[in-house]
Amino acid sequence: MEILALGVQADEKPLIEAAFGAPHGVRCLDVFLTEDTAPIAAGYEIISTSVNADLGNRVLQTLAAGGTQMIAQRSTGFNNIDLQVAERLGMTVARVSYYSPYSVAEFAWTLGMAVNRRIVRASNRTRDFDFRLDGLMGRDMRGRTAGVLGTGKIGEAFARIAHGFGMRLLGWDVAPNPECVALGMEYTDKERLLAESDLVSLHVPLLPATRHLIDATALRTMKDDAILVNSSRGGLVDTQALVTELRAGRFTGVGLDVYEAEAGLFFLDKSLEAVPDDVLARLVTFPNVVVTSHQAYYTVDAVTQIVDTTAQNVLDYLAGRRTGNVLVPAPPSS
Repeated sequence: MEILALGVQADEKPLIEAAFGAPHGVRCLDVFLTEDTAPIAAGYEIISTSVNADLGNRVLQTLAAGGTQMIAQRSTGFNNIDLQVAERLGMTVARVSYYSPYSVAEFAWTLGMAVNRRIVRASNRTRDFDFRLDGLMGRDMRGRTAGVLGTGKIGEAFARIAHGFGMRLLGWDVAPNPECVALGMEYTDKERLLAESDLVSLHVPLLPATRHLIDATALRTMKDDAILVNSSRGGLVDTQALVTELRAGRFTGVGLDVYEAEAGLFFLDKSLEAVPDDVLARLVTFPNVVVTSHQAYYTVDAVTQIVDTTAQNVLDYLAGRRTGNVLVPAPPSS
């Protein structure tokens, strides 16, 4: 049985081909799953999708009509999938519930330090042989406060790095993580965390309750010279409100690996097109903002784990096994 993998990056392709080798083949396409591309999947019982795939009602209807019965998503997040529709259509949907948390935590710190130490500006200057230091002054992290919103595996890994810097730790979550408490993290309410933190990093899932977790009110609660990092989901931040605060001259820096309207933009080459997203266009003009294209997870270690787990999810589906990675159960056999 051949499996169709959509939204495959060039670096990812050999890993997918190796993982989905014998006894099953795999067809890798770099196109992303949308309403326009969904007909490509006709005749494939199993497809594998990326985090930016459109798996809403219309796409799922098209997939089901074409014979697709199993969707193996190559990500932990699944806010792009209408699970109720998938279940009604009798589909099996699985995700990757775990991969290296260090990939994202380390990249979050990369963004934080890049804006703190003005790395992008410095690099652009030296390319023009401009070696002045004006405007490049950063701050020591030691002795300052890191606020971690979401202290699961990734938030914990982020906190361990902050602890290594010698930072005071504040945390916010539905329940304390004992490993973070052991690092000296103090759990508090969101308002106090935002008000006291010099660096705020987001590590919570995107749910209806967390959408725009960082809204206009939350942004105004933060210190004027704070650093904000989001490597989780774009919808956690009200980007329009963020642009308003940046225009007022607030924040030492903002590092964003995700953007709430990234679908149809991220992972694609739009360099020769006029991008109609005015908010994103304004955001990338600020000298204290670094935007990357949802690459925090993109290490050989993490992607290998993601691909191997996805392949195992397919094998489990074919064998009739259900694991914790299954979001929607397989339909009962007739």
